[in-house]
Amino acid sequence: MLADSIAKLIEEMLDESGGSLELRRNEMATQLGCVPSQISYVITSRFTPERGYIIESRRGGGGCIRIVRKQMHKSEYLMHFFYAIGSEIDEAESSAYLKNLLGNSIINEKEYAIIYASLSNAALSSIPPEGRGKVRADIFRHIILAMMG
Repeated sequence: MLADSIAKLIEEMLDESGGSLELRRNEMATQLGCVPSQISYVITSRFTPERGYIIESRRGGGGCIRIVRKQMHKSEYLMHFFYAIGSEIDEAESSAYLKNLLGNSIINEKEYAIIYASLSNAALSSIPPEGRGKVRADIFRHIILAMMG
């Protein structure tokens, strides 16, 4: 899949540059034989704050985009997630947060599985669908607080 190839290339470039990268969408699109919007899609969907990235975009000049992989201590990381969750979160977003925590060794595989199960739609099935996001966010924030203590 093209999106996977683009994401892999950006990850490799971030690794080579020490976690900070400035790229031009148009140049990268030409190099990969795709349209600039495909580069934008990958960046906005895979290099998100939930996954530990900061994105800065500058208009003009071929669409220069700066990507920074945040390096944080465990407590900073957890505090970031605590505030990023907000008042509601859906199952897919909570999964992305958990994958980030797992990928950065904040939680282990077993903790991931337990937390994922507790935040799933199946676990919250007795709550009406329109209220699950709020309950899920409350549970997730309490789990993060417990991890910080």
